[in-house]
Amino acid sequence: MTTQLNSKVVAAEAAKALKDDFRGNIVLPGEPSYEQARKVWNGMIDKHPAIILRCAGTSDVMKAVRFAHDQGLVVSVRGGGHNVAGNAVCDDGLMIDLSGMKSVRVDPVSRTVRVEPGATWRQFDLETQAFGLAATGGLVSTTGIAGFTLGGGIGWLVRKYGLALDNLVSVDVVTARSELLTASMSENTDLFWGVRGGGGNFGIVTSFEYQLYPVGPIVLGGLIAYKAEDGQALLRFYRDYVKDAPDELTTIAVYLTAPPLPFLPKEVHGTHLLAIAVCYCGGIEEGQRVLAPLRKFGKPVADVIQPLPYVVLQSMLDETSPAGIQNYWKSSYISDLSDDAIDVILSYGKKIASPLSAVHMHQLGGAMRRVGDDATAFSHRDASCLLNIVSAWQDPVENEKQIKWTRDFFAAMKRFSIGAYVNFLGEEGADRVKEAYEEEKYEKLVALKDKYDPTNFFHLNQNIRPSHPSA
Repeated sequence: MTTQLNSKVVAAEAAKALKDDFRGNIVLPGEPSYEQARKVWNGMIDKHPAIILRCAGTSDVMKAVRFAHDQGLVVSVRGGGHNVAGNAVCDDGLMIDLSGMKSVRVDPVSRTVRVEPGATWRQFDLETQAFGLAATGGLVSTTGIAGFTLGGGIGWLVRKYGLALDNLVSVDVVTARSELLTASMSENTDLFWGVRGGGGNFGIVTSFEYQLYPVGPIVLGGLIAYKAEDGQALLRFYRDYVKDAPDELTTIAVYLTAPPLPFLPKEVHGTHLLAIAVCYCGGIEEGQRVLAPLRKFGKPVADVIQPLPYVVLQSMLDETSPAGIQNYWKSSYISDLSDDAIDVILSYGKKIASPLSAVHMHQLGGAMRRVGDDATAFSHRDASCLLNIVSAWQDPVENEKQIKWTRDFFAAMKRFSIGAYVNFLGEEGADRVKEAYEEEKYEKLVALKDKYDPTNFFHLNQNIRPSHPSA
């Protein structure tokens, strides 16, 4: 406790000297804005930084890095703060808060956009859709663009335009030495390779430049829902249906407890459903033809697939992901949605431990798979499906029960699993981080860490440890 108090006192005193040279806001424990500033999306995370530096621009980020070095403070970096692991906030250290850096600047001629790391996907989409343009973004509109992109970026356009990181043109990075570097296909190419999949291990990205594509403003989207008792037949049909799907179609199969929403019949509220959520980003008429077999299958309890604005589709799942409740996830790629895998998923779905929890099965492939395996640090492009066991509940008293269901489910799926997706990892240890990458890629990432962050200054992330982190 003495050490914790000392770190807070030292940080507070040092902050006084920083104040006149810092454009953003300095937030200390006890101040009115501190409690809100330290909170992140996952209510399970309850940490107390000694100081929060809310940066206004790149110069502030550089000063924050130097400040942390000078004061010997542990550093966490916050963009949108939506990551389930809660690495955006630390105890007794410095939170470098980028959430105030929200600029989104579209160039409709070159079809590119420059975005600061505090922007969310809703802010990104509102700007780009003004010109009928988009890039692969988050499935929940309140997710920040930064961590989502650096770890991969699986969204509604992933099969047509690849991962979010596949659409990066360049990034500006503040390194652990407080240097500002630009990385692209022609400049600092090794760093550009590493940030595309390696997360925040190599520095703080203060500017993202994305390639944009014509999308919308109207797409064909929504969901079709069935009773969970029809799940085995539905998932077998679904598995075969999506194998030949065009790139324009991306789907997610979701096992959930029916919420009391007006488009669902009252008699199914509170019961278990299987829903297929869809986005078709091509022509509406062709999309109707492509989706016809799915919509004709079985006896759905609801079908709300319709033409709708892309920005509406991008926020369709927001209500399923509220801020502040308890969240614990387990996730992995699976090579094939086999009959045995389906049986395990349905058996654990029946035992779902919270009405707020869900099981997501993300359809992959398409453009994402056609990017060269060596082009970026991101791995497992050949997986057909990404399984995410999304456990969510209100009362912390239930933590043990909820976590046990999640872990048991994950263990039962292990025989079907291949690797890990960085963005869905919790605090699961070094071995699980390694599972996110092929062995040669991981060794290459360690070499990059040795070059750009040899002391592991940036370690509150899904960490790639340098060879000699104490050097």
